[in-house]
Amino acid sequence: MNNVFFTVLLSWFLPGFGHLRQGRYKRGIIIAVVIWTAFLIGILSGGASYPGFEFRDGALLYLLNIFSRFGNGLGAIVSFVFALNPPKDVAALATFEYGGRMLEVAGLLNYLAAMDAADIFLGRKK
Repeated sequence: MNNVFFTVLLSWFLPGFGHLRQGRYKRGIIIAVVIWTAFLIGILSGGASYPGFEFRDGALLYLLNIFSRFGNGLGAIVSFVFALNPPKDVAALATFEYGGRMLEVAGLLNYLAAMDAADIFLGRKK
């Protein structure tokens, strides 16, 4: 399967892999390290349980959080699994909200990386 949709899907699901597949090793490794590091910091900081509210309490912020975290690809599955059974004192962590932001930033960066992989594939970018 050598088409742009497969490349974007691969790049989204495994951050950096779309670039690696196209022979952009340096860029792919940098993207993978940055996104996975931000993701791991977010998970370890308790961010998987953020936001501590429900959809009815703030629909727009809740949807933005879900959209951003979904951008992590494989990491989204991991973060949603962690969020299913949060520790009782996770909201008491000083890093709780920072962890949520890190997961969101990692997801949004991954969306940009997937678009970058598509642009390289289509020849719009070197």
